[in-house]
Amino acid sequence: MKQDDLNDHEAIPSAEESSSVKQNAPARSMDTPIDSPVSGNSETAKTENWWLFSLLLSGTLATTYMSGGLLFSISLVLILGAHEFGHFWASRRNGVHSTLPYFIPAPPVFIAGTFGAFIQIKEVIPNRRVLMEIGCAGPIAGFLVALPVLIYGLSLSHVSPLIGIEGVNFGSSLILNICAEMVLGVDPQSPDFNVHLHPIAFAGWIGMLVTALNLIPIGQLDGGHIVFALSPNQHKMLGKLFFLALFPLGYFWTGWLFWAVMIVLVGFKTAPLLDEKEELGRVHKALGVISIAIFLVTFIPIPFSLPGP
Repeated sequence: MKQDDLNDHEAIPSAEESSSVKQNAPARSMDTPIDSPVSGNSETAKTENWWLFSLLLSGTLATTYMSGGLLFSISLVLILGAHEFGHFWASRRNGVHSTLPYFIPAPPVFIAGTFGAFIQIKEVIPNRRVLMEIGCAGPIAGFLVALPVLIYGLSLSHVSPLIGIEGVNFGSSLILNICAEMVLGVDPQSPDFNVHLHPIAFAGWIGMLVTALNLIPIGQLDGGHIVFALSPNQHKMLGKLFFLALFPLGYFWTGWLFWAVMIVLVGFKTAPLLDEKEELGRVHKALGVISIAIFLVTFIPIPFSLPGP
């Protein structure tokens, strides 16, 4: 699949530009994990930094606009915002103080024009039930926004026969395969066609990738929180297995190696809890299962690649 050539910002890169994009792609961490909670009950900690939120949001809207145009910018920021405000809402619902979402602008050459967004938890999370709600609220909210964005964007995309156009190929996930078959009537992985993604569809594609990256069940990532809430005893083992799996995947896309470095820097431990022994009820276990299912349908083994000779 390729991003649609609708304006100067959305043109399919040349072969020379594609090499540059591939080299820069690993530096594009789309969504940083929730930071480790720290105690903070002071009035200063409870003051909302609306000015910082507004400044970073404005900057991200500008850089994403320069990267892919207005429709791309609005669509992507809506998806990222839904993800982070999902965490924010779940935190506030459970009386856990957190910052507002902070968007991170990036140079437009990084395709998306943003490094993602994050919130910071300012208090120790009380138990596994609350950890589950905070951990899964972001990915579920982001997915629920990214899905209609992707479907609508695909309806504006077009398909052409494969004619050897050079550029970056965007990998496919199970959810993208299903949506492309439903909307366009083609298999996006077919060697006979190019699916030229409309900017809105491209934003949906990035939103799905962000969701999958954050649901990797390691440490401070959303997936790490969810797995720990489901089974504290299995959290460390699963985290190590998935971490080791990033290295063979890195042979096909070097961005996985960058993601492995980010995980090492953030750490393998999940957020500390006041009570780790409280069991989850059926609803919270179901939320965990739903989150795992979302990970499976959004995961893209090779997000970016260059066409072969």
